[in-house]
Amino acid sequence: MVLAAARKGVLLERLRRDGRLVVKDVAVELGLSEDSIRRDLRELDAAGLAVRVYGGALPASPAVADYSVRQEVARESKARVADAAVALIEPGSTVLLDGGTTTLAMVHALPRAFAGTIITHSPTIAAALLDHDAEVIVIGGRVFKHSAVACGAAAVEAAQRVSADVFFLGVTGVHGEAGLTTGDAEEAAMKRALAERAAETFVLASEEKLGAASRFGILPLTGVSGIIADLDRGDPRAGALRRAGARLLPVPPAPGPLDIAR
Repeated sequence: MVLAAARKGVLLERLRRDGRLVVKDVAVELGLSEDSIRRDLRELDAAGLAVRVYGGALPASPAVADYSVRQEVARESKARVADAAVALIEPGSTVLLDGGTTTLAMVHALPRAFAGTIITHSPTIAAALLDHDAEVIVIGGRVFKHSAVACGAAAVEAAQRVSADVFFLGVTGVHGEAGLTTGDAEEAAMKRALAERAAETFVLASEEKLGAASRFGILPLTGVSGIIADLDRGDPRAGALRRAGARLLPVPPAPGPLDIAR
């Protein structure tokens, strides 16, 4: 059991370091059978610590936790991404807002006097907009409680009747190999339906989603207008995403001690 735990620790470290793991290569490197590595990866996948893919695994996103838990994850990073996203909204425009904790941070950053239209399939986002001047349109359907959004056939059909200038897409994973992912198949389908209804789509990528992956694909990295990524330009993950074709939009850095003092 100790040996198995040690092996899994090595595998998780490789995933954190490299952003992916190839069974064949790791088996040779560690002098173990490929079956042993696959078995370890199955157990890590079941524990939510890795996402198995053909030939290996990718780092699992922590952003698939329940909504209440996610509210406490990477709060400062989400606020930075939200500020950068709000700066992209034109006065009087029609905005599609996905559900999730980063889009909720966007609502908090959005000036209450914004006089455009906001369309959302999240009752949580709609309720947070009650004190804003914007007109709010809610897309209905079966509520997926994990993310507090409407999903399913009725929601997708309703989405096909709206159009917007810009869609802010929430994801749980942004990975150079897996693309843009989330943890539920119907939620992924709903996100694709919304992206089709906007002239531009921007991804909200706070730090815990970068370099990670979830089970279900939404869109490729090249299928959106840009990714608002809380990444330093020199971060290796930024290079990997750019090489995969992603357009990364800058996020203002957190203020340092001297900035706060001023």
